[in-house]
Amino acid sequence: MEAVLGRIGGVGVVVAIIVVIAVVAIGLAMWVIGIYNSLQRLRVATEASLSGIDVQLKRRHDLIPNLVSVVQGYAAHEKGTLETVIKARASAMSAGSVGEKSAAEGALTGALGRLLAIAEAYPDLKANQNFLQLQGELSSLENAISVTRGGYNASAQGFNATLAQFPTNIIGGIFGFKPFEFFKADEASRAVPVVKF
Repeated sequence: MEAVLGRIGGVGVVVAIIVVIAVVAIGLAMWVIGIYNSLQRLRVATEASLSGIDVQLKRRHDLIPNLVSVVQGYAAHEKGTLETVIKARASAMSAGSVGEKSAAEGALTGALGRLLAIAEAYPDLKANQNFLQLQGELSSLENAISVTRGGYNASAQGFNATLAQFPTNIIGGIFGFKPFEFFKADEASRAVPVVKF
């Protein structure tokens, strides 16, 4: 009788150990799933912010040919500046990664600044209604781009900070999550303005 009770007690211990291991494994799996899902939510939100930037940049890219056309009508001999803007636009449109886009858009912003500076030398161009409207649209787009870049950078920062934390970094590494690049300000916007009196 004692042998039978000893076997039942031994089986009960084994069953208890198996149940504890199963509960721990299920708990661990739920924890990993929770971390994975939170990383996915943050990744999707960051990618949505990036697509918002792409929409604004596309609007700017679509506006540039009209702006170049109007300026070309008044300042045909400024061909080098016009070609620089067109090349910078093409480069910006073909940029792939966030870093490439950031650099290409910075170059495009600089080229647009030179294009708009041409208007100062041509009073008729500065008074042209099409030019003024396009310049206003471009200014509005630049503000919208700045806001969407800020939103993207905030989303990327949230994702990157979460991904860098322990133990999320381990789970993220296992599932291949990578940090997002930030959109950086172009060199012209970083420069300290010079004020002359």
